[in-house]
Amino acid sequence: MKKTRRRDRDVPGPSSPWDEIAPGLWMGGHYWTDPAGELWPVVVEDEFDLVISLFTRTGHGPGPRAEHVVAKMPDAALTPDQLHTVQRLARTAGLALDSGLTTLVRCHSGYNRSGLVVAQCLVDRGLTPAEAIARVRRGRSPWALHNEAFTSYLAAGLDIAALLVGLDP
Repeated sequence: MKKTRRRDRDVPGPSSPWDEIAPGLWMGGHYWTDPAGELWPVVVEDEFDLVISLFTRTGHGPGPRAEHVVAKMPDAALTPDQLHTVQRLARTAGLALDSGLTTLVRCHSGYNRSGLVVAQCLVDRGLTPAEAIARVRRGRSPWALHNEAFTSYLAAGLDIAALLVGLDP
């Protein structure tokens, strides 16, 4: 089984299961850390209409009423196909928001992979990459989008990033 999470031991866990980044658009993870530093699982029931998971664990939901889209990807350098998947997921989230649906985008901790999709959704809705990154960090955690490759992808634009990544041998 391929690992999909980097071990960032110097990065504190999120202090909440999920956070609203923009009206109806939430970002979260499968685990959160309480004030005492204890790790807790996040189980999604029917709090959201759409859940986009970039990392999954059995028993973490969502419940039967929520639509669930799964697209596993690493918290590491992405391939052109994975970058195009991020674009599709961001468009899916945007269409859900336009339809009045509440949407959760989640990964392991709710920092990088979910941050990339949420930030791209915000870019698609008119924010600059820098504004989208700042909003994600303000809304979720200063540690959100600490994967420098992901912020570079956003700064370049995912179409350009996919082309450039495709050039690497």
